Amino acid sequence: MTAPSTAEQPWPVRTVARKIAEWIARLGSVWVEGEVTQISNRPGTATAFITLRDPSANVSVTVTCATALLRGLETPLTEGARVIMHGRPVFYEGRGTISLRVDEIRAVGIGELLARIERLRRLLAAEGLFEPARKRRPPFLPNRVGLITGRASAAERDVLTNAKHRWPAVHFRVINVAVQGHLAVPQVLEALAELEADPEVDVIVIARGGGSVEDLLPFSDEALCRAVAACRTPVLSAIGHEPDTPLLDHVADLRCSTPTDAGKRVVPDVAEETARIGQLRDRARRALHGWVDREHRLLAQLCSRPALSDPFGPLERRAEDVRALRERARRATLSRLGHEQSGLDGVKARLTTLGPAATLARGYAVVQRVVAGAPDGVLRSVADAPPGTLLRVRVVDGAVHAIVPEDTGAVNGGSGGVAGP
Repeated sequence: MTAPSTAEQPWPVRTVARKIAEWIARLGSVWVEGEVTQISNRPGTATAFITLRDPSANVSVTVTCATALLRGLETPLTEGARVIMHGRPVFYEGRGTISLRVDEIRAVGIGELLARIERLRRLLAAEGLFEPARKRRPPFLPNRVGLITGRASAAERDVLTNAKHRWPAVHFRVINVAVQGHLAVPQVLEALAELEADPEVDVIVIARGGGSVEDLLPFSDEALCRAVAACRTPVLSAIGHEPDTPLLDHVADLRCSTPTDAGKRVVPDVAEETARIGQLRDRARRALHGWVDREHRLLAQLCSRPALSDPFGPLERRAEDVRALRERARRATLSRLGHEQSGLDGVKARLTTLGPAATLARGYAVVQRVVAGAPDGVLRSVADAPPGTLLRVRVVDGAVHAIVPEDTGAVNGGSGGVAGP
């Protein structure tokens, strides 16, 4: 039993190395999957050295195996191959290094790769990374286009040539990366982060030419798909040919069938836009002329109406009507007044004829006889007076009064009978 390590009693290096070797040995055998990046199998040696890398991270481990194991594989092991190995970690105390001692190597077939891609596709789809609602529409005319592609590749030439042919003033920022192999995913991720941080880049194009399923595997990598989905800048995917559909095509904001198609869709066609502007200008001119003509005809119709062509005519005609009606009203009023005046004069004449004034005016008097004990009566003539009655008539202020002396039995009267002179 080793005593605990202290400052007064430190462990020697051999003890630390031995304990590390013991701890690592406790891990036991493991199955590990990765991508072969380097093979060192020198003739005449019994041990081969292999570097196995994680396809989704910049992590690698050294693998050792017997050279006979490599020679016994049905398909020769090559760099870039995806493999599954069985072994156990070993710590070499003399060098202080760790390696994985493997005793079995299995190549990952195309069917297995496609099955893994399909499982990852379902996973990303379930998370909503393929939803059309989250995809952003690329700008109509970007200020600067970021291009991630292989150095001096046909994909780079296709994108640049077609884009500049359509819009000669387009500006590109090209970052060349590895587009296959174990360096593809880290370099593409680094370039993507760099273009995402550039405020002048309005759209990013990831382009690569055609290839086998193994060649296009980096563009179905989970880390790359999640990085593209997290970008704020719209990303166009132009990987391979039309039948090739890596997972990047589903995550990107716009899928282009080929790099040539990406060059055509990233910028508008200057000739088409010029023709469209001419068509819109002609339509606007025709619409404006039609509107002016229509309004001119409407204005002419309004001006030809009597209310605007002769605004005082209706007023004058209405004034004549008012004058005629006023004259008719005046004549009707005068006629009515004349008629009523005639009727009033007739009634007045009848009243005058029937009244006592006319009788009095002809020299007659109205005398009333009042006799005590006898009924009153009106003397209608002198003959009605009793014999020996003396009548004296006096006119005062135009009124005729008959005065009868008391000794004769006659009475004074001013209204009642009529007496002659």
